[in-house]
Amino acid sequence: MFTFENIQLEVEQQIAYITLNRPEVRNALDTKMQQELEKAFEYVEKQQDIRIVIVQGAGGKAFAAGADIKALHERPTLDALMPGMQGLYTKIEQCTKVTIAVVNGYALGGGCELAMACDLRIATEKAKFGLPELNLGIIPGAGGTQRLPRLIGKGRALDLILTGRIIDGVEAERIGLVNYYTTEEELDETLASITSAILKKGPMALQLAKFAVNRGVDVDMQTAQWMEKLSTAVLFGTEDKEEGTRAFMEKRDAVFINK
Repeated sequence: MFTFENIQLEVEQQIAYITLNRPEVRNALDTKMQQELEKAFEYVEKQQDIRIVIVQGAGGKAFAAGADIKALHERPTLDALMPGMQGLYTKIEQCTKVTIAVVNGYALGGGCELAMACDLRIATEKAKFGLPELNLGIIPGAGGTQRLPRLIGKGRALDLILTGRIIDGVEAERIGLVNYYTTEEELDETLASITSAILKKGPMALQLAKFAVNRGVDVDMQTAQWMEKLSTAVLFGTEDKEEGTRAFMEKRDAVFINK
C-alpha cells in the first residue's frame, strides 16, 4: 500500500475508496495529485479482490474544482500533446473494476471530466457540474469534448461547453450526466444499494460488459456485436457461468469465483 500526500486510498472488503484530499483548494487536480491517482489506480487494478473503486472528494465542498490554474498558466504549448490528464482519465475509464464517482460538491473542468471517466456517477443536492475552460481561452482537454456528447448528446454538450454554464445534480440527472441523484443524508444508503447490487454479479462478466460497452460504442454495429458475441463466448467457458445458471435454477444466491 502506498502513502500519499494529496489523496487517500482505503480498502474495505471488496471496495477501494480513493479520496481527493486537497480541501483547502477544493481538491484542485495538480500534477502531484494526478501522479498519485495514477499510482492508486495501478495498485487497485492489480488486486483481484477489489471489485469496485469509489472516487470522492474530501472537505464536503468539492469533488474536484478543476485543474490547478496557476500551473496551467505556466504550461508551454507542447505540454498539451503529452498524455497528461487525458491519458490518466483514459486509464481510469479502462480500469477493469467498476468505478463510481461520488459528487457531493463542485465538479468543474478537470473534476467534471474525472467524474465522466468513471462508469457511474452519483450526485447530491450539493453537486455542481460544469466545463468552464472556455473562460480561460482553452477547451476541455481531458476528454470533456468527447465524453460529454457521448453521455448527454451533442446539442446539450455544446450548450454546456460553449456557455460554461454550471448545473446542479437534479439537472445533471435529468440530462443523463449522472446516473443517480440523492440527498447528502441518504448518500451512504444509495451508495450501499448500488455497490451491493454490483457485488452480486460475476466479476468477469462485469469486466467484459464494461469492455463491450466502452469499445463497442465507437465502432459500427456489426463490429460491436462481434465484440459482444466473443465476450459472451469467453464467459460461456467459465465456472462462474455454470455457478450463475445453477444458482438461478436452485433459487439461491450465486457464489462466483471469477474463473
